[in-house]
Amino acid sequence: MKKLIFILVVFVIVSCKDEKQDTTTTAENTETELTEMEKNLNKYTSFTLTADVNKLTDNERQMIPILIDASKIMNSLFWYEAYGNKDDLLASISDENTKRFVEINYGPWDRLNGNAPFVEGVEAKPAGANFYPKDMTKEEFEAATFEDKNSIYNFVRRNDDGDLYSIPYHEQFKEEVTKASELLLQAAELAEDEGLKTYLNLRAQALLDDNYQPSDLAWMDMKTNTLDVVIGPIETYEDQLFGNKAAHEAYVLIKDQEWSERLAKFSAYLPELQEGLPVDAAYKTETPGTDSDLNAYDVVYYAGDCNSGSKTIAINLPNDEEVQLQKGTRRLQLKNAMRAKFDKILLPISEVLIDESQRQHITFDAFFSNTMFHEVAHGLGIKNTINDKGTVRTALKEHASALEEGKADILGLYMIQQLHAKGELTNDLKDNMVTFMAGIFRSVRFGASSAHGKANMIRFNFFKEKGAFSRNEDGTYMVNFDKMESAMKDLSQLILTLQGNGDYDGVAQLVAEKGLISDELQADLDRLSAANIPVDVVFEQGTEVLGL
Repeated sequence: MKKLIFILVVFVIVSCKDEKQDTTTTAENTETELTEMEKNLNKYTSFTLTADVNKLTDNERQMIPILIDASKIMNSLFWYEAYGNKDDLLASISDENTKRFVEINYGPWDRLNGNAPFVEGVEAKPAGANFYPKDMTKEEFEAATFEDKNSIYNFVRRNDDGDLYSIPYHEQFKEEVTKASELLLQAAELAEDEGLKTYLNLRAQALLDDNYQPSDLAWMDMKTNTLDVVIGPIETYEDQLFGNKAAHEAYVLIKDQEWSERLAKFSAYLPELQEGLPVDAAYKTETPGTDSDLNAYDVVYYAGDCNSGSKTIAINLPNDEEVQLQKGTRRLQLKNAMRAKFDKILLPISEVLIDESQRQHITFDAFFSNTMFHEVAHGLGIKNTINDKGTVRTALKEHASALEEGKADILGLYMIQQLHAKGELTNDLKDNMVTFMAGIFRSVRFGASSAHGKANMIRFNFFKEKGAFSRNEDGTYMVNFDKMESAMKDLSQLILTLQGNGDYDGVAQLVAEKGLISDELQADLDRLSAANIPVDVVFEQGTEVLGL
């Protein structure tokens, strides 16, 4: 526990320092009206990513700067995927605050405000980002025939004749991925853990040929490593046209061995929990892999997709359905980043929007559990449709990510309820429910451009219809515990059925009807902004911060 105590002490010092600075800023702003861009920047609060590197071996300390250098390359690749030429954009902007906001968003569109453009002269963000020609329609793509059309690791471009063709990432980014590959090989030479060494070598090769499955399988086989790196084209959130193209990102991580030991046992319950899902048998015939790991980490570097807009606090990978069915997934809880969001965002939100009589149920343990079981719950349900429409991801297209996040949220709470009933969890279940409710307000603020934001809007409106909570006259919310339990089951059944059926039209209707913020809810969210509660965090990070 010494490491945990050290981290919490560091966090308290940093947190207190930030709070003091925020108070000063607020006092100054009572006299001077904030500019629009200053208001935008105030959506984020700074947090320093630190960890106790003294417990690492000499080789591990040497590896971290190398892995960070490889991760920085992912930043430039994601910039191209999200926007295009970063340097040209920044050179066209004179205001330093606007430049800073562009850097946070990896482009001129506000990710926490539905991707609204905030740079003069910039048009709406293309749904397909920079993965496809900007003038390409869905219908044109679906009618076209060209090599590797549906690969998640290529760009779609137009030739001189106007026809569509694809170019693989490893060709488009040849110079960059060659350098990143070399850095991973350098790190592999220093790796003392054989599993990590194998993974780094295979991942280095994958960057050069876009064949990521062998390295995904090797990543699943790692058990005893202290350092970890998640790097490459991974999530498909940025492609909001088809939800198909993977974007580059990276995390550099240090495992908290003590916390990880506490979490290790829960993955074993996945098959049993799958059988008990509140849905017809046809939608739970797949058996979740039981080789899944559940570990806690301190993240020391974010880059690319995961560093844009709202920041990830837990990871569930790989996304490859074949790997998931064969070996399951690994769930990485990013403990220091999670603590930052709890203290700086969730607690202040609860003081504004949660009924005073229920605020004692807002706890970090519940927040950690809710986030952890969200990631575990990605392994539940179904990956392939039951009616030969292919995988759920391909059948639901651009809506797949939002529905999958919604599934993981609600089934995560279901898992907590089931494990509580079995006596495996002994905390007050009300803590999880009230903290879950406060978490909806936190994530809804990510906006409609975020898969997590859409998922939370849908759940909020569904819960409202089912009476899972009530709104008091003073604008605070109270959880109705019995009704929330029944709403959880109903929403779980709906989502799992839509996924299993590959019901694209049904999901589109659900998003259209319930993926909306009402005027009343928006007014409540505006109260959070008026109270200077940030929406998310930006990180002070890197080798200097770590003292390396």
